[in-house]
Amino acid sequence: MAEIGIDLSSHRSKHLQEFLEDEFDYVVTVCDNAKEACPYFPHAKKRIHKSFSDPSKFTGSEDKILKGVAAVREEIKKWIEDTFDNQ
Repeated sequence: MAEIGIDLSSHRSKHLQEFLEDEFDYVVTVCDNAKEACPYFPHAKKRIHKSFSDPSKFTGSEDKILKGVAAVREEIKKWIEDTFDNQ
C-alpha cells in the first residue's frame, strides 16, 4: 500500500467481536471464505460480496507474487470506485 501512498504502519488486525454491535451501512466481504465465515452483523444495512483472487494463494517468485497482489489491489480499488462513488 505504501507504493500508492497509503501508510498502514499504525494499523493493526482487529477481531470481529470489536464490531458486532456497531452500525454499518455496508458489510463487504472480498473473498469466498470470508463470505462463508463472516458473522452476522445485526446492525448492518446491507451486505455485499465481491470475490477477488486470494493473494495468499499466489505462487512463484517474490516479484511475480507482488505483481499479483498489486493487480488485486487495483481490481479492488476499481470495484470500490464503481460501486460506491455514486452512493
